Order: sequence, then structure tokens, then C-alpha cells
Amino acid sequence: MINGVLILICTIWIVPALGILITSFRDSQDIFRTGWWTVFPHQEYVVSGQIHVDPNTDLNGPIAIRGVPGKYTFEQLKEGVTLSDGRKLIWYGNKRTRLIEVSTLQWVGFSTRFTLKNYQDVLSDKTVNYKDANGNNIVRQGDNLSGAFLNSLAVTIPATVIPILIAAFAAFGFAWLKFRGRKFLFSIVVMLLVVPLQIALIPIVQDYTRLDLNGSFLGIWLAHTGFGLPLAVYLLFNYISQLPREILESAYIDGASNFTIFTQLILPLSVPALASFAIFQFMWVWNDYLVALVFLGNHHTVLTVALANMVGEKGQDWHLLTAGAFISMIMPMTVFFALQRYFVRGMTAGSVKG
Repeated sequence: MINGVLILICTIWIVPALGILITSFRDSQDIFRTGWWTVFPHQEYVVSGQIHVDPNTDLNGPIAIRGVPGKYTFEQLKEGVTLSDGRKLIWYGNKRTRLIEVSTLQWVGFSTRFTLKNYQDVLSDKTVNYKDANGNNIVRQGDNLSGAFLNSLAVTIPATVIPILIAAFAAFGFAWLKFRGRKFLFSIVVMLLVVPLQIALIPIVQDYTRLDLNGSFLGIWLAHTGFGLPLAVYLLFNYISQLPREILESAYIDGASNFTIFTQLILPLSVPALASFAIFQFMWVWNDYLVALVFLGNHHTVLTVALANMVGEKGQDWHLLTAGAFISMIMPMTVFFALQRYFVRGMTAGSVKG
């Protein structure tokens, strides 16, 4: 039962991601006509012939079709009529064409109509040309997601490394060093976990304005560091406080300083907890929209802001939106799969005493 539930949950998460991936490689015309699942073997109606309607036939009433029993109106044929033998009749174009396409249900194999054009269009800032569902030629300006991708990296990597380093030092101090006010300060850290970041945005923006930090990478690094430190300190404290006391006492007896113990013992032994928080912080910063919009604005557009702009400008351009969405998913997935072996160990550290 547990395995079945887990498989169901994984399937619910994987299917939409698979749909985005497949759609991002499909041509715009194919996306407008059929769903992404049609790239797999399936049955569909394939045009197998044509029937020309007699020029003298009145199209305003029931239409007699050569070789087809019964009569059908133009509206019915426009919607599509399925005959008893499995054939499907669809009127092609407008009334002037006087042409009916005959389709039969056939098995279709794997589709090989894939293209990299969608990714080329969203990654560059050049002009984009494609056809919409009605066959009209559409011209758009590229979104230059390659620049937004680099901006996201420039924001996320320092905003992940800086709080990890500070929190590791703080957690080591709270766990193993004795100083006045230690419990009180740690209680403040725990209380900060429940403070919504939204209430701090306006005061920080006012301070950044006076310090001329708005729109700068340094400003958003400091913001993400401050918002991420409480969780980082709490998580690392739970892990570091459970390390064997004998190891640290032996190091103290051998004359090792606190800094040496921290760098030579604590950091190597705390890799699972560090990796666990790195996954959380990286994904939170990478997928952040509000903080990036407030503190960076349009000075350095990150991926989340660029994708939001794409939804507003290109809401019907699914081939571009899916390509942009999958580009934004690449880095979080890479980081998670690279560090996921440490994830469970880091999250469960300190949860059991004794």
C-alpha cells in the first residue's frame, strides 16, 4: 500500500513535467493541433481521401455526398461526421472549397517531429517567427532567457553559500561554545522562523534606498541571507549538537583551536546537513519571484521575473512558455539529484535523542 501510494504521488508529479519537456520540443503547429501525449503510439484519424461536392449542390440544406448514405448539413460536416464503417468526414475550409476530407482511424507510431527552435527563440533576443493555430504568421521579440539564466545563477549561488557559512559558524557556537546569553540568542533565532518575510520588505527597501543598494546583487544577497539564516542556524544546530562529544574533547586536549575544530572536524562531519539546507536554500532562491522583483526590479531580470513577463506578453505561445519553464527547472533538478543522497540524513539529524 505504501509503495503504491508513493508511486501514485511520483506519477502525479512526473506526468506534468514530462508534458512540459515534450511540448518544449514540439513545433508550434503540432502543439496547437494535438496534445503532447500524441507523440506516443496511439490511434488517430488520418486523412485517406477526398470527396469533391457537386458544384450544383445547394449547401444551405442537406447535402448528398457521393458514395455516402444519408445527407448532412454543412454545419455537421464542419464539425465532423463519423460513419457506421468508422470513416470520418470533415469539410475542409469554407463553403467555396466544396471539398470533404475522409479520415480513417489508424495506429500512429512515435512522433519524430521534434525541434530545438523553441529553445533558440526563448534564449536569444532576436525576432521570433512562427505560425499560430489558424496558420497566421506571428512575429515576436525574443525574451533573452540566457541573460536571465545567468542573472539567476549570480543571485542564487552567493545567496546559498553565504548563509550556509554564517549559519555553520553560528550553529557551532550555539552547540559547543559556552557564552553568556547563548540560550536567549538561540531563542530569538527560533522565533525568527515564524516571522513572514513580507513584513520586512518595506523597511529593508527604505534602508536600501538610503544605502543605494536597490537594484544591486549585493542587496539581494544580503536579503536572501537574512531571510534564510534562521532556518539554516536551526537546522545545522540540530545536526552539529548531536555529533560525538568525544571527538571534540580529544581535539581540545590535543590543543586544537575552535577554528581548527570547526574547519577540520565540524564541516566535514556536517556535510549531510549542509547539503540538505543547500537544496532548500537554492530552490527557494532560484524559484523566488517576490524578493527578486522588489530588490532587483528590471535592473537585473532573473528567470522567474522573465517567465512572468512571458506569460503576460505571450500567454498563447505554449511552445515558448514550456521551453522557458523547462529551462527554469534544469538547475533545481540538477542540484537536488546531485545532493539528494544527503537529503534524508540531513533532515532527520537531531530528530531522535539518545
